[in-house]
Amino acid sequence: MKVSMRTARYASGVAIIALMAGCANMDNMGRGGKTAVGAGAGAAVGAGLGALIGDSSKAALIGAGIGAVAGSIAGYNWSGVKNDVEQSGARSLGVDVTEMPDGTLRVNIPSNVSFDTGKYQLKPALLPVLDSVARALIQHPELRAKSIGYTDSTGSAATNQTLSNNRASAVTNYLSRQGVQLGKLTAEGRGPSNPIGDNATVEGRAMNRRVELYLYAVQ
Repeated sequence: MKVSMRTARYASGVAIIALMAGCANMDNMGRGGKTAVGAGAGAAVGAGLGALIGDSSKAALIGAGIGAVAGSIAGYNWSGVKNDVEQSGARSLGVDVTEMPDGTLRVNIPSNVSFDTGKYQLKPALLPVLDSVARALIQHPELRAKSIGYTDSTGSAATNQTLSNNRASAVTNYLSRQGVQLGKLTAEGRGPSNPIGDNATVEGRAMNRRVELYLYAVQ
């Protein structure tokens, strides 16, 4: 599709104005306001992109996602939650708690403390860490959690997909049993996708068998 220079300039102008408006208002708003400004600016950017790619609705969704992430980064302080999770025994178990560039807090749960090979029953050693996550979700109504299960590349695609689904659900089901509302939880299995280690080695495959639990704030 050919895009005229006038259309391109219009789209760029919309994007710049939206971003400037968002930045100008952020300092005067609370945590939820920052997220709202970010999402609104992102949606306007998406509208400008729509003039370029010919699909304004799809572009607006993309833009809103970018804006919401930007608002999240600026607006949420994870220090208290992160400290509580780490103090629950996460460090000694090798559970990594990291603030991510998209504004989420990732709790990376390795296979050696989460599940036995080929199983999806949670190991008892991990439960205090999940208890701390549950406390955070209950004490902070604005927080949500998404559990993503992964496997290594060994075995069939169907088996790995089912196993990753079950492992992700095992984490959210436990959080629910601790009193977290189901509406605040989502689970997804991604099989062997997104490896963080070399599947050709024993060590790499162990790294890839994991659950990543993401906490994020909504308005």
